[in-house]
Amino acid sequence: MGASELQYRIAIELIPKVGSITAKRLIAYCGSAEAVFHQSKKALLKIPGVGRTIATEVATQNVLHLAEKEIEFIDRYKIKALYYTDPEYPERLRQCEDGPVMLYVKTHTNINFNADKIISMVGTRKATAYGKQVCEDIVNGLVASGHAPIIVSGLAYGIDIVAHKSALKNNLPTIAVLGHGLDTIYPTAHRRVAKDIVEHGALVTDFISGTPFDPNNFLRRNRIIAGLSDATVVVESAVEGGALVTADIANSYNRDVLAVPGNVTSAYSQGCNMLIKQNKAALVESAEDVEFVMGWKSVKKTESIKQFTINFDRLNEDEIKILNFLKAKGEETVDLIALGTGLPVSKVLSSLLNLEFSGVVSSKPGKVFTIKNYCND
Repeated sequence: MGASELQYRIAIELIPKVGSITAKRLIAYCGSAEAVFHQSKKALLKIPGVGRTIATEVATQNVLHLAEKEIEFIDRYKIKALYYTDPEYPERLRQCEDGPVMLYVKTHTNINFNADKIISMVGTRKATAYGKQVCEDIVNGLVASGHAPIIVSGLAYGIDIVAHKSALKNNLPTIAVLGHGLDTIYPTAHRRVAKDIVEHGALVTDFISGTPFDPNNFLRRNRIIAGLSDATVVVESAVEGGALVTADIANSYNRDVLAVPGNVTSAYSQGCNMLIKQNKAALVESAEDVEFVMGWKSVKKTESIKQFTINFDRLNEDEIKILNFLKAKGEETVDLIALGTGLPVSKVLSSLLNLEFSGVVSSKPGKVFTIKNYCND
């Protein structure tokens, strides 16, 4: 891909009043990001959601200069610029309608955004000793049970930084989602931790360099935190806390939301207690509770993974077709299994139910299915 195409891809979300949803609609109608900028105003105005302001801004092409400068920054500091159709782009985030068109990543390691287990841990900036301890205990407990999830948070004071530090302490990869460009770190007190995260995880943002810290950016940051993960764990939060916004976004994405209960007299537990009371979050007090909610089986590091034999003679044609597809892909969603096998979704669902009941496949959050460890007859 030439630099010019990347320039158009970066530029499209820089157009005033164009968010991720509108940007993707423009690309879908025009065929590519570059094609958007070659359309006439008359053609653009025929696209749903595009008014005169947007059409005029596209015609002026002023944002292309900003995009060109961003490419210089990306090249100078070896930033990964992931377009939403790129294979490396986080699949969980791609499934979100308002996921960003471009994601900027700073990392010195081969971070896998599509790892099996990714959870977000969020909470108040004014974390109590109780909240910090529970956050640490959950991460420590998951590792002790043989899990190695990627821990996602927002690099803020309080629960966020505790989550990142706990991950680093346990040699877990961790992702910090920023509400500003990659040319700065906020708060500055977390620069050392941010440096460690670059070495063992990634700093991620959808803001171009030069974008300063601004509380108005939190919503965009929070949607990425929720969208990257299988589940969001709210450790401590007031009723009006930003962590509850992230929880609401996660619920809107049909992702699991978990909340740690707290003292009813503590302002920084009232948000969590409310989520649980309103059935918007599962109650979790420990790593074991997280395992249970997520359907993760405890696998000690010394425990070997057993294989089993699949008796294909007992399977029907549809089930064999699905198993062969999963053997090739590893794991997939119901919709992609249907697409890949050519079977109707209804038949895929009934076949997967039979295969899961027989212990041949297992399900994961997000309607993802995978074949269990096996050996052929």
